[in-house]
Amino acid sequence: MERQDLKNAGLKATTPRLRILEALGEGAPRHLSAEDLYRRLVDAGEEVGLATVYRVLAQFEQAGLVIRHHFATGHSVFELNHGKHHDHMVCLETGRVMEFANEEIERLQREMARREGYDLVDHSLVLYVRPLREG
Repeated sequence: MERQDLKNAGLKATTPRLRILEALGEGAPRHLSAEDLYRRLVDAGEEVGLATVYRVLAQFEQAGLVIRHHFATGHSVFELNHGKHHDHMVCLETGRVMEFANEEIERLQREMARREGYDLVDHSLVLYVRPLREG
């Protein structure tokens, strides 16, 4: 995502917006809280306030550039909206968020909705996991 994506979403390409967009797209993890994103920017030498990060993330969410998730970790995390559906696994011990896509799971969900007389419009699947223990 870049300057043109901001313009297409009806947002001016200001320096804080561009830096936040860049930081969201940089490496792992891909799911960041506003505080994580703020720390990433400050560590990179950017002069940005936490309130600005929150405000820009709200604007990005409203414009459809990011997706906000409320996992059981107790805080919201954000990821860039690339337009491709995927589901999530969240480790209860580390808070790590992992993405996965499985066509069989998708098919079963559509089939279940149809069986009950509905068309599946959207869904969110989150698996809360722990590392396997030996023995």
